[in-house]
Amino acid sequence: MFEKLGNAFSKAAKSFSEKDLNEKDIDDVLSELEISLLESDVATEVIDSIKSDLSTKLVGSRVNKKEIEDFVKKSLTENISSMFDDAGSVDILSNIKSKTDPQDPYLILFVGINGTGKTTTIAKIANLLQKNKISVVVAAADTFRAGAIEQLREHINKLNLKLIAQNYGSDPAAVAHDALLYAKSHKVDCVLIDSAGRMQTNKNLMEQIAKISKVVSPDLKIFVGDSLAGNDAVSQAREFHKHTTFDGAILTKGDADARGGAALSIVAVTKKPVIYVGTGQGYDDLELFSKEIFLETVFGKPEPIAEPVPEPVPEPVPELVPEPIAEPEPVPEPVPEPVTAKTYDTETKPSEKIPEFFLEKKKELHTQSEPEPVPEPTAEPEPTAEPEPTAEPEPVPEPVPEPAAEPETEPDIKEPSSDPFEGIKTGDIEDFAELFDTSSPSSDKEAFEMAKKIRKWISDGRPK
Repeated sequence: MFEKLGNAFSKAAKSFSEKDLNEKDIDDVLSELEISLLESDVATEVIDSIKSDLSTKLVGSRVNKKEIEDFVKKSLTENISSMFDDAGSVDILSNIKSKTDPQDPYLILFVGINGTGKTTTIAKIANLLQKNKISVVVAAADTFRAGAIEQLREHINKLNLKLIAQNYGSDPAAVAHDALLYAKSHKVDCVLIDSAGRMQTNKNLMEQIAKISKVVSPDLKIFVGDSLAGNDAVSQAREFHKHTTFDGAILTKGDADARGGAALSIVAVTKKPVIYVGTGQGYDDLELFSKEIFLETVFGKPEPIAEPVPEPVPEPVPELVPEPIAEPEPVPEPVPEPVTAKTYDTETKPSEKIPEFFLEKKKELHTQSEPEPVPEPTAEPEPTAEPEPTAEPEPVPEPVPEPAAEPETEPDIKEPSSDPFEGIKTGDIEDFAELFDTSSPSSDKEAFEMAKKIRKWISDGRPK
């Protein structure tokens, strides 16, 4: 449904995107749009309104060519949407339920020409009201067409409803009045009144509808039109609206209509809404007309596009100047701790770097230089071991050379610590002692002096 109408608008929007927006090109595309809309059963006055609005928005406008197609679709959508908004809406169910007086039933009068599906539409509305727990009575006020009463009775019996009817040729207004009295006495919520189908040019029959309206004062008058009738349906709606001023329309055979122009034209010409659309022969084949669904079917679901604006001029990007790399602050050299005399613990494992002939001397120095402990005032002093008797220094044995000396590399000379010979290789100590015929030191002071001389000898390249 509405596919052809949608194709007409889409084709026009695409044509605009392929042309320059000068007045001549705009007129050419609008002419093509007019032909497409006429083929889609859109009324001439509606086409003129659409063309005028679109031309006003396009002439002299500055639109990005890449966005022109969406811009045209957006303009058409806004224009058609405003037509539906001007027509308003009708909610039959809410209107009926809002009437709380049981002595004042809600009256609906159906009008339209023969062959539009008016009788079937009345049965569909009756079925809809029943499903919403609204009681219904139907008036067969079409006393003109042969078989009209029997046709309506067939539908009403299937729905198990009450039908008010008289003989053919009876006054339609009298039949409608009888149905109103029945509804009041039986506290029925709604009365549906059928009327004789007539051509919009039949003045006498059109005046009969005016008489029915005057006698029963219906709350709602609905025009039933055939959506396949195209522009003829628009002409019918215009004439019926002139004589009866109906409140809304129901379009039948919507499932077979691929054009959709009748719905748009009736709304635009009469300023009255389309309430329902018939989509089949079943009683449930009645759909509530939705402006949103209509626009979505015709134009699709484009994302909203803002009005085109000039592209901003990008600001120049400043060149990135590399920050200077700060030089690292000089690290202050560590201040060596004051050198204290090392005490040689007899239980400590001898250093591998000190030759064996010095180890005995270290034990003696340790015994001689160990201070006596000072007792604390609050605690008893621990007993101190008696120092071992000092033995006479024994002759230094000849150093035994190691089987394989490691390759000589100049070690890093460190500041002397509490160990006089720390950092000095055993081989260097033995070579120095043998070369200079040095005896083992007898005190810590002599040990530090000897270690100092060995380091000096090493730094001078170990001269022979």
